[in-house]
Amino acid sequence: MAQDIFQRIKEQVEQDDIVLYMKGTPALPQCGFSQVTSEILKRTGKPFQTYDVLQDPELREGIKQFSEWPTIPQLYVRGEFVGGCDIIRSMYEDGQLETLVNAA
Repeated sequence: MAQDIFQRIKEQVEQDDIVLYMKGTPALPQCGFSQVTSEILKRTGKPFQTYDVLQDPELREGIKQFSEWPTIPQLYVRGEFVGGCDIIRSMYEDGQLETLVNAA
């Protein structure tokens, strides 16, 4: 089972340039960290794909193992894991996030 979910995640993060795994959706986030992260991404003006881990328990556990990161949300840009809410907020505040997503 783990290989299947890892393959699915690999395909998801490679399919779109900017991918956010979150609790809920940007329109209806189900946790504050997911809300903050999706709002920051909206401010960049770049399109991004989201996956609601609350709708898929296998994905919720699989993404934590895939990234070796214990919390959600998780952001991927061009197939690479970037980080969670605090990292994204910090990168946004110092301009690194905009540089990263503009290159995507």
